[in-house]
Amino acid sequence: MSQIEKLEQEISVAIAAASDEAALEAVRVAALGKKGAISELLKTLGAMPPERRKTEGPRINGLKDRVTAAIAQRRAALKDVALDQRLNTEAVDVTLPVRESPAETGRIHPISQVIDELTAIFADMGFAVAEGPDIETDAYNFTMLNFPEGHPAREMHDTFYFNPKPDGSRLLLRTHTSPVQIRTMLAERPPIRVIIPGRTYRSDSDQTHTPMFHQVEGLVIDKGSHLGHLKWILQEFCKAFFEVDRVKMRFRPSFFPFTEPSLEVDIQCRRDKGEIRFGEGEDWLEILGCGMVHPNVLKYCGIDPDEYQGFAWGLGIDRIAMLKYGMPDLRAFFEADVRWLAHYGFRPLDFPTLAGGLSP
Repeated sequence: MSQIEKLEQEISVAIAAASDEAALEAVRVAALGKKGAISELLKTLGAMPPERRKTEGPRINGLKDRVTAAIAQRRAALKDVALDQRLNTEAVDVTLPVRESPAETGRIHPISQVIDELTAIFADMGFAVAEGPDIETDAYNFTMLNFPEGHPAREMHDTFYFNPKPDGSRLLLRTHTSPVQIRTMLAERPPIRVIIPGRTYRSDSDQTHTPMFHQVEGLVIDKGSHLGHLKWILQEFCKAFFEVDRVKMRFRPSFFPFTEPSLEVDIQCRRDKGEIRFGEGEDWLEILGCGMVHPNVLKYCGIDPDEYQGFAWGLGIDRIAMLKYGMPDLRAFFEADVRWLAHYGFRPLDFPTLAGGLSP
C-alpha cells in the first residue's frame, strides 16, 4: 500500500468517526490545514523531478479532492442528525395560545396619556406647545417672575440648587414650568397663546407629593385678553378633560408673585365611596391657580403693559391624572412597576382625540 493510499485510509476512518461538526473540523484541519498531512504532501511536489511530478501531482490532488468531498458529505450528515435531535427536543406545542404582539401588551404611562389629552384639548383652542430646559437660572425661575429677594420659595427646603459658580450664582432645577413663559415672551412677540407641559422639581415627598412631578401651564398675551377669556378657557378645558357636559367652578382670591389679580379655582364635585365625580354634587375641590400676568413680568420680558395684557394658569398633571383615573398614590407613578402600568396604562394605539373621545 502506497503512502497516499495509507493516508487516505486513515483520514477516511477519522472522518467516519467524527461525532459532531467540531470533531469533523479538527479532522479537516489535520488533513487540509496549512500544516495538514495532505498540504505537506503538496509541498513536496516542488522538489520532485519533472517526470515524477507528472504522476505524483494528480495523485495528491485527487486525494485532496476526495477528502474534501468526504468531509462535505459527512458535515451534511451531521447537520441532519443535529437537526433531528433539535426537532425531537424542541417540539412546539401547537395547542398553546399565540403570544400577544408588543403593540397589544405594551402600555402608555398615564402621565404621557394625560399630556396627550391636554395637548389635544388646547390645540383645538388654538394653543401651541412650548418647552424649555429642566435646569434653570435664578433669573428665569424667580427674579423675572416677580419673586422678590428673600421670598420663601427661594429657600433650600423648596428648591434643588446646584453648587455655586465662581461668581456666586447658582443654577437650579426648575420649581415650576413658568420659566418657559419667560423664555417664550422673550423669543416671541404678542399675540402669544401657548401651553407648557413638563417636569418640575421641589424638595417634598409623601402620598400626594414627589420631588419630581409634572405641571402644565397656559399663557395668553394679547391686547384685549381679560379674565372672562380665562374663565371660559378653564371651563371648556375641565368639561373636555373630565368628559362631562357641564361643570360649576368658583374663583377665589389668592396670591402669586407673577399674577395680579391672582385666583384659585375650585370645581364642583361629589365624593362617593372613595371616588370623585365632577359636574355634580355639593362638594368643592381646588384644582388650579391662575390670574392676570403681573405688569412687572411683562416689563421684564420687554412687553409694554400699557399696550398688552395677558393671563396664565397652572395645574399638576399628576394630580388631575389621579383624579380622573382613580389612582390613590402619586408615588406609584415613578416606581416602574409593570403590574401597576399594566393596570393603569393605556393601549399604545388609542390616541386621544376630541372627536373620538379622550380616554378609551
